[in-house]
Amino acid sequence: MKLKPGLNRKRPDTTGSGMPEFNDKRLSPPQGLSGEPMQVGVGAVAVHDAPRADAEMVTQALHGETLSVFEREGGYAHVQLHRDRYVGWARIDALSAAIYETNHKVIALRTYAYSEPDLKSAPLFMVSLGSKLSVIGQEGRFLQLAGGGWLPEQHVAEAGIFEDDAASVAERFLHAPYLWGGCESLGLDCTGLTRAAYLACGVLLPRDSDMQFGWCGEAVEDWQAPDGLKRGDLVFWKGHVGIMLDSSTLLHANAWHMAVAAEPLSGAVQRIAKIYGEPIGARRIDISSLREVEPDWLKG
Repeated sequence: MKLKPGLNRKRPDTTGSGMPEFNDKRLSPPQGLSGEPMQVGVGAVAVHDAPRADAEMVTQALHGETLSVFEREGGYAHVQLHRDRYVGWARIDALSAAIYETNHKVIALRTYAYSEPDLKSAPLFMVSLGSKLSVIGQEGRFLQLAGGGWLPEQHVAEAGIFEDDAASVAERFLHAPYLWGGCESLGLDCTGLTRAAYLACGVLLPRDSDMQFGWCGEAVEDWQAPDGLKRGDLVFWKGHVGIMLDSSTLLHANAWHMAVAAEPLSGAVQRIAKIYGEPIGARRIDISSLREVEPDWLKG
């Protein structure tokens, strides 16, 4: 899909109501096939809309994420991600049939998995914030992964430790390149950013902006009033979302800057309105009540 400046996570309305349904085609696996569980063994794997390297990347699965494989074609697997139910095609060689229970996660923006517990050893792959880890041992200040590799302990935390400020997490991605379908620190899109920010706080958000707007948090009815928005609120356009740093500053991964950028909300509204219209609303997510709660949309 060709992007115009300013728009990001554009998706069609598949219901006619303006809101997606839990059985949206983006979340629906192939009918009549049973899935084989597998796990991402590399730093991140692209998920495409067709079994080809040049097909559109619709999302990414990070290290340690599990998924179901339904069919294989030309080196690609037709998969459904367990974290958000998204469906697409991923390289088979990036997936592992051996599944390790994850007990830690990456808390640095990005870090390396080394071949030995030594900072001078060869790096095996890079992992980004939010990646799931199966830690089975420690030597010095390095943690050993079940599938191979050693990570510096400074960049890792137990899975049950969470952030409390989603906006603070999002700010760590400032200046990261914009990448359609991206979910990692080397490149991400608008919903990849908001999802990563709230995931670090223990709250699951769906993949696309229409899903986040329709299924997450509570509407901020007075969002257009002075000081109506608060830090952490999500502001939505049709096909785009950003997170507020305060009542007037928006942080978003966007195709205008081709990066994660902070700017006055009023300026973003004026620029985007010329092509795509005004914002459609804002949502507020109560981290304390939603942390580690399985959302209805994930149940399907």
